Amino acid sequence: MTDFGERSLIIHEQLRGKIAVTGKMPLEGQDDLSIAYTPGVAKPCLAIAEDENKAFDLTIKRNSVAIISDGSAVLGLGNIGPLAAIPVMEGKALLFKEFGNIDAWPLTLDTQDTAEIIETVRRVAPVFGGVNLEDISAPRCFEIEDALQDLGIPVFHDDQHGTAIVLLAALINAAQVVGKELSDLRVVVNGVGAAGTAIARLLRCVGQDEETCLSVKEVVMCDSKGAIHAGRDDLNAVKKNLLAFTNPEGKAGSIYDLLEGADVFVGVSVGGLLKSEDIARMNEKAIVLAMANPEPEIMPDAAREGGAMVVGTGRSDFPNQVNNVLAFPGIFRGALDAGATTISPAMKIAAAYALAGTVKDPVAERILPSPMDRTVAPLIAKAVCRAAGGARCQPVEND
Repeated sequence: MTDFGERSLIIHEQLRGKIAVTGKMPLEGQDDLSIAYTPGVAKPCLAIAEDENKAFDLTIKRNSVAIISDGSAVLGLGNIGPLAAIPVMEGKALLFKEFGNIDAWPLTLDTQDTAEIIETVRRVAPVFGGVNLEDISAPRCFEIEDALQDLGIPVFHDDQHGTAIVLLAALINAAQVVGKELSDLRVVVNGVGAAGTAIARLLRCVGQDEETCLSVKEVVMCDSKGAIHAGRDDLNAVKKNLLAFTNPEGKAGSIYDLLEGADVFVGVSVGGLLKSEDIARMNEKAIVLAMANPEPEIMPDAAREGGAMVVGTGRSDFPNQVNNVLAFPGIFRGALDAGATTISPAMKIAAAYALAGTVKDPVAERILPSPMDRTVAPLIAKAVCRAAGGARCQPVEND
C-alpha cells in the first residue's frame, strides 16, 4: 500500500514548499525595469490613488485570494498551530491555481484570538480580491466570517460552505438515484462543528430565496451527547440557534435512535461510529455520506451491507468522494470574475446545482465527478458569476 505521508514528506523536503511567485512580464533590459518599477510604476499608482476601483484592473488584486488560518482546526490533525499548518495552506493555494487559475497565498496567523484575526485580515485585505478562511475552530470561525462581510471582497469559510455545497450536490444526485424527492428527505447530521452547521443551514435553505432553493423535509443534528433538542440544558448559543430550523419534532436520543426512519445520514464527526445494523434502521434505499477522515463513520461495504443504496465518503480510494476541491476554485473564480463583494446564498446554491449537473446520468457509484476533473471549476464559475449578477463575467487569463 502506498505511503502517501512519507512520499509527501520527501516532496516537501525536496521542493521546500509547493508554490512560488512568478513574473508575468519580461525583465530583460532597462526599459522593462523602468516599466515594472520606477519611474513608470508611478502612473498606475496615481491612477489607483484617484480611483481605488482601478486596483482591480491594474494590479494582482482582481485575481488574488488570501488563505487565512490560525491552524486551530486542521482536518484530521486538530490544533497544530500556524507553522505546522503551512503545508496544508500551500496545498490549498496549489489547488486554487491548478483548478481556478487563481493566485492564492497562505497567511497563517500567530494568534487564535478572534478580534486579532479579524483586525489582521482587515489590514491585509487591500492587496487581495477575496479571502478564504481555513481550518479555524468553531465557534470562532462563525464570528470571524460574519465580522468580515463588510470588507468589500468575498470572504468565504471553506470548511463550512465548501463542504455544504459539495454535500448538497451529492445529495441532489443521490436522491435521483434512489428515486426520492429532495423535499421528502429526512436527514440526520452527526457533527455540529463548522461543516455540520453549514450543511444544516444549506439543506434547510436558511437565508435563501425560497423560490430558488429546495429544502429537505427535515434535518436533525446530533453531537457526542445525542440529538440537539430544546430539552437539553447544555447547548451553547450556536447549537441553540440550530433549533430554529432543525428537529421540528423535538426528537431526543442517541445517533442510533435518530437513524430510525431517516433517509440520509451525513457524518462530519468521528470514524468508526456506525455498524451495518445501524444503517439497517434507516428507511429503504438509504443514502450514507460518511465524511470523517481518514476513517469514515462507517466503511462503504458495511453501509451497503446494512441496506444503503448510495454511499459517499471523504476519501479518494472509494467512489463518491465529497471533496471541497470540487467547489472552492470555481466559486472564487466566478466571484472574482463578477467583481462580487460577497458570496451570497444564491451563489452557493448556484454552485451546488452546477456541480450536481456535471454528472449527467448519476448512478450509485457516481453521484459526483472526480476531484481531478478540470472541466468542473469553469462550469461552477459561470453559474456563480451569473448568480452574482456581475457585469464582467469573463474568465481572467493569467498564464
